[in-house]
Amino acid sequence: MMQKSLIYSAVLSLSFIVACNNAQEKSKDSTDAVTEETAKAVGNGQISFDEEVFDFGQVKDGESVEHVFTFKNTGSEPVIVSRVSTSCGCTTPEYTATPVAPDKEGQIKVVFDSHGQSGKQQKIITVVSNAKNNIQTIQLKGEVS
Repeated sequence: MMQKSLIYSAVLSLSFIVACNNAQEKSKDSTDAVTEETAKAVGNGQISFDEEVFDFGQVKDGESVEHVFTFKNTGSEPVIVSRVSTSCGCTTPEYTATPVAPDKEGQIKVVFDSHGQSGKQQKIITVVSNAKNNIQTIQLKGEVS
């Protein structure tokens, strides 16, 4: 009886692990598809950031830092930002989701929550769009004490 329980538990655990791995693979595949789709749709838009690095200086643990990165479409076609991701869950992005016409500006707002962070910080924000320069990075950096 004990042996049957062990076998049943092992089979159940294995099934759970396989199911989790499959879910992760599907998620990765859909993310790759979005990136590939954006890369194929590259147009003649061009993203130009006013600043690519923002140094927030020194903050105390638990403080939040908010910054808005502004970009201009210096190309000849509208730019559509399809995704903005961060290197850490402590940094949350919001961005202009509507097409940015040539010579117009869009924004990427990021909020860094310093709770639980300490020392020098460098957070990378990756911007994916249909522009010629379709993958761009911007950064937040500073120190948490």
